[in-house]
Amino acid sequence: MTMRFLITGGTGTTGSRVAAALTGPDTSERNTSERDTFEQDTSERGATVRLASRTPAPGTRQVRFDWADPATHGPALTGIDGVYLVPPVGDAEPSRLMVPFLERALDAGVRRFVLLSSSAIGEGDPGAGEVHQAVRELTPEWAVLRPSWFMQNFVTPGHLQGDSIRTANEVVTATGQGRVAFVDADDIAAVAVRALTDERPHNAAHLVTGPEALSYTDIAEVISKTSGRTVSHRSVPVAQLRERLVAAGIPEAFAGALAAMDDSIAHGSEDRVDPAVERITGRAARSFADFAAENAAKWAPTP
Repeated sequence: MTMRFLITGGTGTTGSRVAAALTGPDTSERNTSERDTFEQDTSERGATVRLASRTPAPGTRQVRFDWADPATHGPALTGIDGVYLVPPVGDAEPSRLMVPFLERALDAGVRRFVLLSSSAIGEGDPGAGEVHQAVRELTPEWAVLRPSWFMQNFVTPGHLQGDSIRTANEVVTATGQGRVAFVDADDIAAVAVRALTDERPHNAAHLVTGPEALSYTDIAEVISKTSGRTVSHRSVPVAQLRERLVAAGIPEAFAGALAAMDDSIAHGSEDRVDPAVERITGRAARSFADFAAENAAKWAPTP
């Protein structure tokens, strides 16, 4: 039976990857000697996806959807079996919009939900943590993904880290020498797809990380070696980082939360590695060295 999914954040970093993987062949290199409880043998997913967007492009699979406009929720949910949930960007209190949506989705017959949260946010914590709790308590089939920081942040145009590398040859944080197990968005999407499509619901929260924890100084060194650009890491006080984020257009409350996460990293909160990617997908998580080698041209000095 063809499964039908609504992908919120469908044009974003993970949502676009989840949609592409759902509608194409399953290319995961499964380790058949170590199958786990999340296994589902399939050579072709053949799912139907509907991409949620506030400004859907004509002639595409995109459907108008706005977290703040309940009138867009019903049409987006019609005939849907599962939903990939991405909190509204920049909203420090997503539960006020997302919990009512969960209730509408359940009323519409949706059974499976996969929420994108963060490794820095636990169940019940302010923000996505409140949505995490609601997903676990309200929905019959669920998974919560708690990925660490995205590798793509260093190359995506418009992201502060990537832009700072290209314009100022530096990465600016408040993390000191704290370390993070940066993760490739493709690996996050691969875990999400299994959580959406495996016959047995995961009904679990997954900490999704890369294979090694690195400081931002380590990251700057790897980028320098692969790109031909000399990149440094500059650690600043938390208050200064918050001001920098606000100046870049990030809402003040959200900027404060992001700066606080950096301070938490400085104190060791993200210095951890979890094997969830390999355990669930059957292939090893991508290293930052491999990611940097593939994306070196995006950092190359301007002639």
